[in-house]
Amino acid sequence: MNSATIKQEAILLLQRLIAIPSFSKQEDGTATVLFDFLQKHGATPYRVGNNVYAIAKGFNPAQPTLLLNSHHDTVKPNAHYTRDPFSPQIEEGRLYGLGSNDAGASLVALLGSFLLSAATTSREWNLIVTATAEEEISGTGGIEALLNDPTFIEQTQRCLLKENIHPATCAIVGEPTLLQMAIAERGLLVLDGVATGKPGHAAREEGDNALYHALDAIQAIRNLTWERESSLLGPVKCGTTVIETENRAHNIVPASCHFVVDVRVNEQYSFQEVIDILQSVIPPAVQLKPRSTRLRSSLISLDHPLVKIGLANQLSYYGSPTTSDKALLPFPALKLGPGNSARSHSADEWVGIDEIEKGIDLYYILIDQLTNPKLRV
Repeated sequence: MNSATIKQEAILLLQRLIAIPSFSKQEDGTATVLFDFLQKHGATPYRVGNNVYAIAKGFNPAQPTLLLNSHHDTVKPNAHYTRDPFSPQIEEGRLYGLGSNDAGASLVALLGSFLLSAATTSREWNLIVTATAEEEISGTGGIEALLNDPTFIEQTQRCLLKENIHPATCAIVGEPTLLQMAIAERGLLVLDGVATGKPGHAAREEGDNALYHALDAIQAIRNLTWERESSLLGPVKCGTTVIETENRAHNIVPASCHFVVDVRVNEQYSFQEVIDILQSVIPPAVQLKPRSTRLRSSLISLDHPLVKIGLANQLSYYGSPTTSDKALLPFPALKLGPGNSARSHSADEWVGIDEIEKGIDLYYILIDQLTNPKLRV
């Protein structure tokens, strides 16, 4: 197939994906469509749960691997949609529908570029494309499940296991970045805060109000200044997003209070450092517990060959405030794709047809120049 045909097929595929609800953990329908698409176009697809993948012919475990990854799950549509979120209409060069921008456009563009690139015989790299699940909820059934699946490990001859990764192995993670290079990404640390007091009758000013301890902790966290700032990601950012007590009666002093802190961590701090610093500035009656430490901040160097190829092709770079599957990969990854992150999760989500087409062209150039020794920058 030529580039023009691939572009047409990619747009039709995205329309099919939009028409099928694929909320996180409910991606069975879109996984089937993606499997069939790859099979129809000459690839050999495989499926692990709701994750679909294909490996280009000529796999050699002694060579480095380029992983092309994006996700096919979506959030649920918000209440402000004026269009049917599952009706993939094209109007004035825009394709509307839930998941069109995040991250359907990147996904179909990566699949298109994979099909074009897989036909190249001069590669000195392995090429794998993955369409994964549960990205929107950072679920364990997505890219992590795939990389740890016994069949996938056997097919890739253990080359993506942490202890066996080739030094040059890397990934392109498809997300809406306006086709700019997101070389750094904030880590996500969600902390549950529990303040402990003693119950009592509010009218008699008895007890020890846990809510006040929680408010003192929240204020201390809000006022905290982080010394180590990142040139790409700025300072660590903390936001309290939930607070509640078990009380439903107005006249009982709460004995406990729960709150949630959303922490976006730059690459200058480890998660444990962040937890220790926060714990040191809050009252002793309050304890912080991390829900997960999986989604760490990530950085791919400006000297990395993939980034250098992007720079040579006039791409700009930045640090991304959002988190993606890039955080879960055990090797360097560049986040890059068509669409605009500002449209993600918005009402009447859309992506430009021209953005998809440019995405396919750009992905193909990056893949070709990285994996073909004659074209390497």
